[in-house]
Amino acid sequence: MRLLIIGSMNGQIGAASKIAFDHGAKVSHAPDPSTALELARSGQSADLVMIDVELDIAAFIKSLKDERISVPVVAYGIGTDTETAVRAIKAGAKEYIPLPPDPELIAAVLEAVAEETHTLIFADPSTAEMLRLADRISGSNASILITGDSGTGKEILARYIHRHSKRADKQFVSLNCAAIPENLLESELFGHEKGAFTGAIARRIGKFEEADGGTLLLDEISELHPRLQAKLLRAVQEREIDRVGGAKPIKVDIRVLATSNRDLSEEVAKGNFREDLLFRLNVLNIKIPSLRDRPADIPVLYRYFIKKYAEANGLPARPLSDAAREAIERYHWPGNVRELENTMHRAVLLATGEMIEPEAMILPDGGSPGAATPEAAGAAAGAVITAADLVGKTVAEVERDLIIDTLKHCLGNRTHAANILGISIRTLRNKLKLYSGDGLQISPREVKQASA
Repeated sequence: MRLLIIGSMNGQIGAASKIAFDHGAKVSHAPDPSTALELARSGQSADLVMIDVELDIAAFIKSLKDERISVPVVAYGIGTDTETAVRAIKAGAKEYIPLPPDPELIAAVLEAVAEETHTLIFADPSTAEMLRLADRISGSNASILITGDSGTGKEILARYIHRHSKRADKQFVSLNCAAIPENLLESELFGHEKGAFTGAIARRIGKFEEADGGTLLLDEISELHPRLQAKLLRAVQEREIDRVGGAKPIKVDIRVLATSNRDLSEEVAKGNFREDLLFRLNVLNIKIPSLRDRPADIPVLYRYFIKKYAEANGLPARPLSDAAREAIERYHWPGNVRELENTMHRAVLLATGEMIEPEAMILPDGGSPGAATPEAAGAAAGAVITAADLVGKTVAEVERDLIIDTLKHCLGNRTHAANILGISIRTLRNKLKLYSGDGLQISPREVKQASA
């Protein structure tokens, strides 16, 4: 855990730092937001930022967003004034911590941030076997490819491997290759020099340099453009990178982990992925079983999520009724652990009685886990679609309707929609851009016909 404190903390930096040190955090300081941004650009990023509530928190968070630096921000200030706390939260801070620093409160914040990415909950023998394999290979420096369906917990496993490696005391850096626009991805990976392109207002260290000495996770590696795959191959093979606009190569000492929910061998056969890069990344492979294939994990996971979200919302941790438990345990969980977590979060908020009943467990499509299996639901949906419904439509129109309906079903989650459709996130993004140009409004939560 890397903690960055911005501001003077009214002379109490020493006390706060000691509390963080005692809980395993590495602490650095910046007198103001601009210095903090310089640290982030130079590769000295953090897992958590604490900033003085008197500073311009909103502007700082906007700067982080503009430079695609993802880190939770917590505000601090003197006293427990409610107005000050509300102001900090509205500005974008996740929490407000009053001064003088309270050991238990700071420890809780640090643990909450760590829990988001570190918690491994399991009981199934297949998961235990997978972790035994991870334990055996964590100590090496070999590249590892982690595969499995979307939502199975590939990044959490990657962090587990890092924590059990010889690089555990160094940084773990993650980059989601599907989340960064293609024209910015090279800069994100390898960094850039000031003036290298329009908008390059300062030198920026890329993920490879930021991870120097530690572990770099390339999430959703299948979405990397073929042009960048050649540069990535050199970086992985030679442990040497070139910043965009740079004049000389830079050596890096990293271990590379990669994840994919696609069969990369199939992507190689289709010409979408370089075979030589796959060989370099797939020195060792761990496949995470889908949740439906590790049923003993389901009860421990839903109990964990109920407790977590009940505590987070100040609500009682209601148990599941027999009917709700039966519905959960026979449901297919196509979205895996992520879908189970979201379902339990909603159930905690919607439950009204002494127990969580099936009607409180709402799925993304508005149904319930007990209503029908996805296979049955799919068959029922298919039964009402006849040739007559398609007559008069072009292939492009049918494709558009299928993409839009699937995105609606996934509540705007493009990664999930792309997985269901069997296309890459890049292809989906291009299709939606085309539809937007034709008058469709595409938003993260909904897809609707543009008004005239």
